[in-house]
Amino acid sequence: MRSIRHTLLWAALAACLFLAAVQAANLYRIRAVNQAIADWTAAGTGQSAETPDTEPDRYAAVELQLAYANYLYGKRRYDQTLAVLSRIVDLGAEVGNGNRLQARIRYNLGNLYLSQALAEIETGRLNQAVPLLTLAKQAYRQALTADDGFWDAKFNLETAMRLLPELDRISPATDDDAARPSELWTSLPGFPRGLP
Repeated sequence: MRSIRHTLLWAALAACLFLAAVQAANLYRIRAVNQAIADWTAAGTGQSAETPDTEPDRYAAVELQLAYANYLYGKRRYDQTLAVLSRIVDLGAEVGNGNRLQARIRYNLGNLYLSQALAEIETGRLNQAVPLLTLAKQAYRQALTADDGFWDAKFNLETAMRLLPELDRISPATDDDAARPSELWTSLPGFPRGLP
């Protein structure tokens, strides 16, 4: 009986040591990911002159890839940003606190499309801006579906709506040319001007 107790105690001690080693390895990995996120964030905002050595691989943590996408966005490397965000867009829901991370990914995707649309508008290519604005609005709506209290997504959605209103709400029911411009004009939102 005594030998069984000693064996069980040694087995319990070995199991505790194994679990402690696994937890220490997890904490080390989480600390390394957090440091890499901080490095990419500092490089993207200009707080650090040096860029982290390597970009994260496609199997890195979603949060790290999102920080890398934000870095690329800050450097105006939009094609690479789109590639990273497209890769992680569906991965955000699989991790803990997935709705907020999914909302953040969709919000960044909307910002990317909105920036590209604004660049097209500034150069006078309105036909290229319309699909980008539509994609931006869709991404902001998806961000709000994931987190309905995300104020930045609400604000940017309203900005995109002002640039490209929902023209599908306007139905050409009549062929009267005099009535059509007034219908269009009353459905376009404008910036509030306040009292005179």
